[in-house]
Amino acid sequence: MSLALESCPALVLNADFRPLSYYPLSLWPWQEAVKAVVADRVNVISVYNRSIRSPSSTMALPSVISLKEYIPTKRRPAFTRFNVFLRDRFTCQYCGQSLPTHDLTFDHVIPRSKGGHTTWENVVTACSPCNLVKGSRLPREAKMFPLVKPLAPTNFLLQEHGRAFPPNYLHESWRDFLYWDTELDPV
Repeated sequence: MSLALESCPALVLNADFRPLSYYPLSLWPWQEAVKAVVADRVNVISVYNRSIRSPSSTMALPSVISLKEYIPTKRRPAFTRFNVFLRDRFTCQYCGQSLPTHDLTFDHVIPRSKGGHTTWENVVTACSPCNLVKGSRLPREAKMFPLVKPLAPTNFLLQEHGRAFPPNYLHESWRDFLYWDTELDPV
């Protein structure tokens, strides 16, 4: 049985053979991987048991590729809603419940109405019920305190947290390059 081309993404590694990202996992659609191979921008490390053909040639479909030029990681991660959730492991920092992203919000520990700023040190992941209960009150007024003091994460920390959430599909040829936690640690 032949794999559908859409189910053949390529794992993209940096020139040091580490994934560009764990969460989301750095994957390129097969078309992008083939373009990069033809343009000589990547090395093919592993291939699927599937080929593609053009009128003049045949190519094994890449399953793992590495960039020829190293891309340094940014010094500091961007402050985004998703990165706040990832820093907090998709867990409400008030009740401790882990939820999917569509059920999470973020909360200003010191509300903006009381002078709080939208910074790593003042924003935490919250579920909607906890966010509503806390409202625009200070933690001591609401008697609700974050489980973990909010701090600016490093890229390494976000990558480590991302490794705890493997995607639904991992091709066997990727296993030598990915190091997923075998169990999720209870928070």
